[in-house]
Amino acid sequence: MSEGTATPATREGRRSWRGRAGLSIQSKLLIMLLAVSLVSSVIVGAIGFINGRGSLHDAAVDQLITIRSMRAAEITDEFDAVKRDASLHSRNLSAQTLSTSINAGFAALQQEEQEPGEIEELQAYYADTFIPELEARTGDQYGDSAFIPESVAGQHLQAHFTTQNKDFDADYDTLLQDNDPDDESAYGQAAQQYGDYFTRLIQEAGYEDALLMNLDGDVVFSAYKGPELGTNLLTGPYRDTSVANAYSEAIATNSVNTVILTDFERWIPGLNVPSMWVVSPVGNSDRVTGALAFQISLDTINNLTTGSEGWKEQGLGDTGEVYLVGRDDLMRSNSRILIEDPEKYEERAVNGGVAPSIAKRAVEVDGTVLLQPVTTQAVTDAQAGRSGTTTGRDYLGGDSVTAYAPLEVEGLDWVIIARIDSAEAFAPVSDFTRTVLLSLLGILLGVSLLSLLLAQVFTRPIHRLVAATHRVAEGDLDVQVPQGSRDEFGDLGSAFNDMASSLRVKQELIDEQHAENERLLLTLMPERVAERYKKGDEAISEAHENVSVVFAELIGFDDYARGLTPEQEIGHLNTLMRGFDEAAEKAGVEKVRTLRGGYLASSGLIVPRVDNVRRSVDFARNLLGVIERFNAQNGTSIGLRAGVDTGTVTSGLVARTSLAYDLWGDAVNLAYRVRSVTGQPGVYVSQTVYDRTREVFTFTEAGTIEAHGTTETVWKVA
Repeated sequence: MSEGTATPATREGRRSWRGRAGLSIQSKLLIMLLAVSLVSSVIVGAIGFINGRGSLHDAAVDQLITIRSMRAAEITDEFDAVKRDASLHSRNLSAQTLSTSINAGFAALQQEEQEPGEIEELQAYYADTFIPELEARTGDQYGDSAFIPESVAGQHLQAHFTTQNKDFDADYDTLLQDNDPDDESAYGQAAQQYGDYFTRLIQEAGYEDALLMNLDGDVVFSAYKGPELGTNLLTGPYRDTSVANAYSEAIATNSVNTVILTDFERWIPGLNVPSMWVVSPVGNSDRVTGALAFQISLDTINNLTTGSEGWKEQGLGDTGEVYLVGRDDLMRSNSRILIEDPEKYEERAVNGGVAPSIAKRAVEVDGTVLLQPVTTQAVTDAQAGRSGTTTGRDYLGGDSVTAYAPLEVEGLDWVIIARIDSAEAFAPVSDFTRTVLLSLLGILLGVSLLSLLLAQVFTRPIHRLVAATHRVAEGDLDVQVPQGSRDEFGDLGSAFNDMASSLRVKQELIDEQHAENERLLLTLMPERVAERYKKGDEAISEAHENVSVVFAELIGFDDYARGLTPEQEIGHLNTLMRGFDEAAEKAGVEKVRTLRGGYLASSGLIVPRVDNVRRSVDFARNLLGVIERFNAQNGTSIGLRAGVDTGTVTSGLVARTSLAYDLWGDAVNLAYRVRSVTGQPGVYVSQTVYDRTREVFTFTEAGTIEAHGTTETVWKVA
């Protein structure tokens, strides 16, 4: 339409447009889109940041609480087991017989005259051997006769046993095996006859030491025959120890069901090493003849608190640990930092307020039990019977997240603490914060650009396009936009119509391609894995028990292929792989993947099979038949080596970008290794496969390989 033929309304509209001095529709739209989008992005980002940061913080704390609870349960169960075992050991017939016989022998020794020179021998031993070693380790001073028993029997036993311990790192084990005082006494006969019971308790039950007391408080027998042997727990040098108190309490009950657990104390006969005991009367329901005291190994406690030093594997990262603290605010287990880096521990302990002498001593003895003080708020709250978490100063002066609780063990007033450095515990929170900020900046930039683009595109005819777009979105691909104008919007309408037609055609192609993709996807992986992949799983893996694995490798194909064209080579390789696939289907074996010169298959992975091992061996033998037929048809001399193993495997998608379904694990590795034990063609199986199929197939021994730290025999199928 020309200017001369324009209607009055049109001319008025043009004059209005020319005379307007405000912002254009495009500018207004741009401002509105930017304002709404930017404000929304900031609000959503802030809400997500606050909620996400709180969730990550709570997750870190919850994990620490869980670890603390698990360790507490393990420690409680272990102490219950120790007390139960001690009660059983003290009530069995061997303990009763030992107690009766040793008590009688000790009483008989008490009536005999003292052998000449025994006192002098004991004085020399303590003055020249034991006390110098004890003073070197404790820094205290002791009298030369402070530990010599008062009784004749006790002096006799120490002269014949204890004085033999000259080397404190070696002679203890010798004395553990030696139960003969070489004196032809009734005591000696009883010790030789029944003393092996104590030896087995130490070696098999895992106790650090074991003592047998009579009803008068005399230590009448000792596994290691140390300075406590022959002394009296009621009147002797160890009368003020916790084991003496536990003995008195246990005997006073006159019940073999009594079990008394002591806290750690420094045990002088053990050269001042921290020791704890479990004491139980010996006898039966009719009478009590004495008491047994079993020394609990310090390693037992440390293995429980440190998870056998497997901190990382158990969720404590690089700095986390679990430790125990007594009512005296001293540790009852070892510090992780001391175990991993003694020099760093000493430096941090001193900087954290620990006396340098204590820190140095902890490093020297390689332990913090009864040395490292812990006076944190977490310990105070736990000692008050409360459980909870806190963030603040730890026992070495650092900043830690701590979960604390009292330890529910009868007879022990301990608390359990789980801690991890705050920096490590909240590292995910810091990472999340950085990610949210970067993402928000990216969103703001993207929104700004998108708003600018949309503002340039949207005009009044957009409503028609929006309506048509909605219809397309609803699935109506036959929609057409009226092309009433000849400007850019007319072109846009024409393009939209073309787009709708194109979408219709493409949708048909997509539907066809989707069906084809579904079929191809199921050829690459099992159906259940394909379903998870289509749902967007980033990492798909499954563990499988009792799966047999076959790894087959072509021998000589490369040499044969050098004389072929690429088309011939791939054709022959496809022929072999089709033969392998047919053999797998016939044997009920699942193909995992194929390589240019190899073939990996499994049985029992997708479909559990009771006879998966037999099927795998059958399949491997059938592969030899496929190779023989190929050689006969093509005049070749290609060989095949196959390895078979069974066990636990893991399957899943490897390398997201290349989409490869694979299988890995010990069974796969061993199948791969056994195939090449001789380098000759054939089917080779592991010892496990041989054991399960030797009644079905004939085997010959092919060699050995190192697996799982042992030498394993490899067998060849005849």
